[in-house]
Amino acid sequence: MKVNDQEKQSLSDSIDKLNEGLDVIIQLYNDAEADKSLIAFEDDTIEIIEKAKGVYGEKEIDERINKIIKEILSLLPLDQIEKTKEKSK
Repeated sequence: MKVNDQEKQSLSDSIDKLNEGLDVIIQLYNDAEADKSLIAFEDDTIEIIEKAKGVYGEKEIDERINKIIKEILSLLPLDQIEKTKEKSK
């Protein structure tokens, strides 16, 4: 392929921009973290949640599940565990 100086420079600039974009994509890939679920729901639980979301809406069910989990976790002595960890340091 024959190109003049202006076309050659334009191709060179394009290659530089592609390399810069590739560097950004590589950095994003390197910084990416695995998306792990906090709770491993059983298949039947997932099915029930999906049905409930279909009936009551996603937002409503998310709010209710969050309230339930907060209530359950509030019954655990999490503050005492943190204090014990701090004392052992």
